[in-house]
Amino acid sequence: MLDGGLDGGLDGALDGGRGAVVGLVLAAGAGRRAGGPKGLRRDGDGEPWVAARVRALGQGGCARVLVVVGAAGEDVAALVPAGAQVVRAPGWARGLSASLSAGLAAASDLERGGAAALAGGAVVGRWSAAAVVPVDVPDLGAAEVARVLGAWPGVGLARAVHDGRPGHPVVLDRASWGQAAAGTGDEGARRLLVGADVLRVECGDLASGLDVDGAPSTSPTARRGG
Repeated sequence: MLDGGLDGGLDGALDGGRGAVVGLVLAAGAGRRAGGPKGLRRDGDGEPWVAARVRALGQGGCARVLVVVGAAGEDVAALVPAGAQVVRAPGWARGLSASLSAGLAAASDLERGGAAALAGGAVVGRWSAAAVVPVDVPDLGAAEVARVLGAWPGVGLARAVHDGRPGHPVVLDRASWGQAAAGTGDEGARRLLVGADVLRVECGDLASGLDVDGAPSTSPTARRGG
C-alpha cells in the first residue's frame, strides 16, 4: 500500500535510453538482533539511516524512491524524507521476501497509474529496473549507486561487490520482478543473484558494504560513498 508524496509520472533519470529506475529501501524488519527496528536507527551525526538511503538512491540516479516499512511502521514513516514514498508491507513479519514483494508491487502500481490520485498527475511508462538496498548498510552512498547503475547495460541483473563480496545495491531488471517477488522467508532475490549472468560491479573503494546487526552502541562509524 502506497502513501503519497511524489510528483508526476516516470519522468526522470532516463539514462542512455535505458529508462527510469525505481529505488527501493527495505526498512520493514523488526531488528531483533539489533535491539529494535533498524528503520529507526541513526548515524553518528544523527541522520536517520532511512533518510540517508533515500538520498543515496535519489542522488545515485533513481527517478523515484520507495521506502518499505513494517515494524514500527508509523515511526519509521515519519523519518522518510519528503519526495520519497512510503510503502506499507502488511506481511513484513514473514521476512525480507515479503518486503521486497510489497515494494515491487507498489512500483508496478505506479506504472498502472495507481499513484495518479496521490501525485496529481498521470503515471505513464514502465520502469526499466529496481535498485534495491536494505536500510542497514550505513556506509552505502550515492557514488556506489551511481557506479552500479552506470555499469548496468539496461537488461539483466547487477549488484555491487566489495572486495569480491556480494553487496548492495542490487539492480533487478523489469523482466525479473515476478521471480524476485516469489521468494519466501528472508531469501529475497537471492535465487536470482547466484547465477553467472549477474553483473558484479566492484565498489570496495567506495564503502565496506557491511550491514549492521548489533545494538546501536556497537555500530561502526559509517564511511559515506557519496
